[in-house]
Amino acid sequence: MTTPPVDAAAAQRAVAAVWRIESAKIVATLTRMVGDFGLAEDLAQEALLDALRQWPVEGVPRNGAAWLTAVAKRKAVDGWRRRERLDDRIAVLAHDLEREQDEAADALPWDPDAVDDDVLRLIFISCHPVLSREAQVALTLRVVGGLSSEEIARAFLVPTATVQQRIVRAKKTLAAAHVPFEMPAREEHAARLGAVLGVLYLIFNEGHAASSGSDWMRPELSIEAIRLARVLVALMPRERDAHSLLALMELTAARFPARVDANGDPVLLADQDRTRWDRGRISRGRAALAAADAQGRGRGSYGLQAAMAECHAVATSVEDTDWDRIVLLYEALGRIAPSPVVELNRAAAVAMATGPASALIIIDELDRSGTLRGYHLLPATRGELLRRLGREEEARSEFATAAALAGNDRERALLQEKASGR
Repeated sequence: MTTPPVDAAAAQRAVAAVWRIESAKIVATLTRMVGDFGLAEDLAQEALLDALRQWPVEGVPRNGAAWLTAVAKRKAVDGWRRRERLDDRIAVLAHDLEREQDEAADALPWDPDAVDDDVLRLIFISCHPVLSREAQVALTLRVVGGLSSEEIARAFLVPTATVQQRIVRAKKTLAAAHVPFEMPAREEHAARLGAVLGVLYLIFNEGHAASSGSDWMRPELSIEAIRLARVLVALMPRERDAHSLLALMELTAARFPARVDANGDPVLLADQDRTRWDRGRISRGRAALAAADAQGRGRGSYGLQAAMAECHAVATSVEDTDWDRIVLLYEALGRIAPSPVVELNRAAAVAMATGPASALIIIDELDRSGTLRGYHLLPATRGELLRRLGREEEARSEFATAAALAGNDRERALLQEKASGR
């Protein structure tokens, strides 16, 4: 069954909606069928082009995802025929495709919240260790997230051609490495899951605080990372770190509505209107953290960060925040995942808990170590501490240094204002 013919623009919107929701399942199904990840993605893209041509004329099918899958499967069979590789198994499949296409017309739309093991395999393939981190991010957003190359390029402020090259190279690399369409072996599971979560965390953080460009935030990236994390949690409900990362994302994203003003300029935590925080996300984030804790294995790095975000979420003001607990959580995080950035953030929490003087000692030690040389948030944090201590001239100098290092236009403007004494 299809809807009556529609205009090209309406059909394009329908295709885009189906693809964004269902692309992971479609490509995963095709990969299982053809045994080649790159070929599966190409077949899905060809089916997408057919939909753009046919739906305005023939109408939008009631089950667009099933239509796309059936067309892509037909293209795979046609390709095998042309290469004279049609064995008995493929002959049966070709016969069944006719039935599938008929059934697709009357089937109910796929449930976007229903996920299966094929999607999980696809996520792990997209984050396979043979790929660079840049390629993992591009492939995850393209194939699992359903974003176009143009959307990914805009999000990360790189040329579209660069994204396309990364995706093509990633598919060729996977093919050359003969990466199978399966979950990693049990002994590889923890490391591979860590890579998947790391990619989602990177995508979320780029949306939360854009590293460059004219926008302070790119929330659409963070929302996409949250959606993918929900898929992962649904597929792996016993994985503590998957629940923990989802909790961290939800609790952090809850503050998004208050993080920019009407002009798109940054609004720092102390100045945010907490009534604008998304209570639904806070509830979901706390529930995800509770689910992580229910696994009974203690908190990992994502869980500790989620617990910090929860401290902010439940506080009525900056002054009401349990800063002592946040300091303890940072100390725990520093033990299991030590890094100079964690130490920098611990210093900011110490400043709120016990005062700027004790925090400045930590900052000065970091400065002397040189581990954060060129990182704009080090002088920015030092400037805040110096200003609180009444050392205005030194503070302005630190803010000027931070502004020169900042890659984001909005953040640079804010730091320049502070450097001028405003």
